[in-house]
Formats: sequence, C-alpha cells, structure tokens
Amino acid sequence: MIKVSVMYPDADGCRFDFDYYCKSHMPMVADKLGSACQGVAVDKYIPTSSGERPPFVAAAHLFFESVEAFRNAFAPHAEAILADVPNYTDLQPTLMFSEVLVNAKRGRTGELHLHLL
Repeated sequence: MIKVSVMYPDADGCRFDFDYYCKSHMPMVADKLGSACQGVAVDKYIPTSSGERPPFVAAAHLFFESVEAFRNAFAPHAEAILADVPNYTDLQPTLMFSEVLVNAKRGRTGELHLHLL
C-alpha cells in the first residue's frame, strides 16, 4: 500500500479554508478517484508543545494499492481537482509518496490492531 501526501507549507498571511477543504474539496477528490482510493485523512497542523509554529498548515493523505493505481485514478480528473485548489488556498502544495509499512486502528475494546503490510 502507498500513501500520497499533499502537504501545504505554512507562510505568513496564507489562506487555507479548512471547512471548504473538508466538506467540498476532499469529498469531490474521493468521488473522482473512486474505489482506487482506499482511504483518506486530513491533518490540520497545530503548534508544538513548546508553541513553535509548524512548517505546514495542512496535509491530505490518500491511500492506494500502488503508485500506478494512483496515477490511473488521478490522471483523468487532474484538471478538475487542481482547478478547485484556489477555492480553498493560495498555497502551492508539495506532493509526497510513501510506502505504508504499518497501519494501526483501535478495536472496540481499546486494543491496538496493527496491520503490517
């Protein structure tokens, strides 16, 4: 499994509309990518415990079986997805790909279930 992370760097005076991003943009992206996209997560970065400003404002993480699966799902919709970016931010995102080695989720009884891939 791979993870595609779309990371938005922090900048003085930047604009990022989390409400639009979470309620409009990401559902549209998930819909267009279809079943090839196996999961999504959105992060809103906050200051560190010592109050330091994080280097990023936000990130989206999209999970796929492979880089090829991402490319095949994204390519037909790239123009529409990228055209929506100005509706929520004036930042230029950084795209990162990673291989997911461990994925964990808590069960109803609280135990941590590791999914080693």
